[in-house]
Amino acid sequence: MQIIIITGMSGAGKSNAANILEDLGYYCVDNMPVALMPKFAEFCISSRGKYERVAMVTDIRSGDSFEPLFEAIDTIRKMGCECRIIFLCAEISTIIMRYKETRRRHPIAMDGETIEHAVQRESEKLQPVKERADYIIDTTDIPSHKLRDKLLACAGDGANRPSMAITVMSFGFKYGIPAEADLVFDVRFLPNPYYIAELRELTGLDDPVRDFVFNLRETADFLKKLYPLLGFLLPNYEEEGKGSLTICIGCTGGQHRSTAIAKEIAGFIQEQGYHVALVHRDVMKRLQY
Repeated sequence: MQIIIITGMSGAGKSNAANILEDLGYYCVDNMPVALMPKFAEFCISSRGKYERVAMVTDIRSGDSFEPLFEAIDTIRKMGCECRIIFLCAEISTIIMRYKETRRRHPIAMDGETIEHAVQRESEKLQPVKERADYIIDTTDIPSHKLRDKLLACAGDGANRPSMAITVMSFGFKYGIPAEADLVFDVRFLPNPYYIAELRELTGLDDPVRDFVFNLRETADFLKKLYPLLGFLLPNYEEEGKGSLTICIGCTGGQHRSTAIAKEIAGFIQEQGYHVALVHRDVMKRLQY
């Protein structure tokens, strides 16, 4: 079992780090009392694999001395758990700016004390923890996706880089563009099966409509241009740290053209090795032209 202890300077991004680890499959606990850490580790061990990867956040507000923290970590390691300490820090000017932006009070600042002095005092107080840390991450100029990469490196084999989850969604423009859309492709340039009597009551999931749509030269030309674009975009989105992507395909009512093409695109993306969910938002709605 792997346990990661996240600690460090206030304002350095401990909560952000916990959120990232949670996305990577860790069970995260914020500000757990140090005295309960070994007990919680025992509980996780007895869970029979339910809690194999755990991250616990602690900071200077847990107490004036860090000896109890060191003792708790030693106890956890004696249980046979892999326990790593990740210490987050940042330049004093950066932390001051972050507190000004959030208008929050520094947790150890005394009445009349400047933020700068409080940060400096906290930094000195945390020096013993920093010296015991397995990894030190300076978050001064690190965007979220880069912090994610650094945490992955610190976690080692305990966290595998997850593949980006992709949703391909068909929809009807008549009902509005989906709020969750990242990419939107409009296929209303294709002839509409709605105006063919025998196809009107069917959907793009039915073979007659699908055959109609994919026998069009315009459909073949569209996909011939779209597939290389997706082949370029998807790995770059993933490299940038995007955890999920929603690709929306729209036609007038979301029943015919968009459903057929969305299914085809989802199949292509799945062949590229991504996890894909296919959603037809408006396929069951009746469209009045």
